[in-house]
Amino acid sequence: MTATMGVPEIREVGAAALAWLSAHRGEFALGEDALTEDGHVDATWKPLGELAQTCASIRSHTPPSDPLHLCAADLLRFAWQQTGRGELFLRLQRMEPFATYPLEIYSVFASAGLRHPGYEAAAAITARTRGWRLTEQEPTRRLGVLKAERRSGIHRPEQVSQVLRQTWLGALPEPWTFERSSGYALTHVVFHLTDWGRVPAGVPEDLADYLSHWLPSWLDTCLDAGMWDLSCELLVVAASLPGPPDPATLQDAWTRIAREQLDSGALPEQRPAADAGPDREPDFLRCYHSTLMAAFAAVQTATCLTGDGSGDDGGGPEDAFAARAGGVHNRYGGQGVPG
Repeated sequence: MTATMGVPEIREVGAAALAWLSAHRGEFALGEDALTEDGHVDATWKPLGELAQTCASIRSHTPPSDPLHLCAADLLRFAWQQTGRGELFLRLQRMEPFATYPLEIYSVFASAGLRHPGYEAAAAITARTRGWRLTEQEPTRRLGVLKAERRSGIHRPEQVSQVLRQTWLGALPEPWTFERSSGYALTHVVFHLTDWGRVPAGVPEDLADYLSHWLPSWLDTCLDAGMWDLSCELLVVAASLPGPPDPATLQDAWTRIAREQLDSGALPEQRPAADAGPDREPDFLRCYHSTLMAAFAAVQTATCLTGDGSGDDGGGPEDAFAARAGGVHNRYGGQGVPG
């Protein structure tokens, strides 16, 4: 990687990450334990759902002719096939009718136009029960479930704005209270509000101002701590807000992320121990999510900087940063929160 991180160099990080994900797609496959009572959701459905969400987001931010779009679309098809084209969600519904994770994962596919009417009908029946509506959840998770319901055609009166103000970010907390757990919570709040970067106008003005002011400091703190996974999520947030991100912050952050990416394209979740050895490949569960976030953040940043989803505006790297900082090529005017 070059010292100057412009759009082409940032896209290289994303391309390398997607190449690693493609080479390791078999490790995202659902095993026989995915439908057993003692199956580990975090090692089966969670990775597959995160693969689908990342690829659906990348596909939506890139034109069909873009190699990154083609790779993401291929991986999204793979993920959908792993669910039996939605049939396994119906089986999960019968096994765990009040579990929310099947709907949360299914909604990713639904947002990409991949639907299973039988599952949606069954989920809609469950969603009308008091048991479903009154399930106790952390506010950030509740916000995600509400968004998943809407993506899947389920609408109920609970207001997103009310739930939002119960989250860590929604309360505009003292900035010095930021830590790892609150960092992941705030990134997911923004993911839900913006439909994973598609609709920056979904972030209320006071939250957008608050994030624009404090996000650079939090990102720098995470990078100093070697928290590459959370750093990439914060980069997605920076590129998903209504206003332009700080060019100097992006330059520094992407230079440091590119330096940590392994030759294979994988990005470790965090800085390895001193005795780990140079370029030691971490195991799948310790790098798949950070590699997904590196791919997502790269595409989201490139889209933000160019404003047209192509990842290349025809100018040099410095031109792309300067143009975005000047507020031109803003593709988000007039968009609202998705229904």
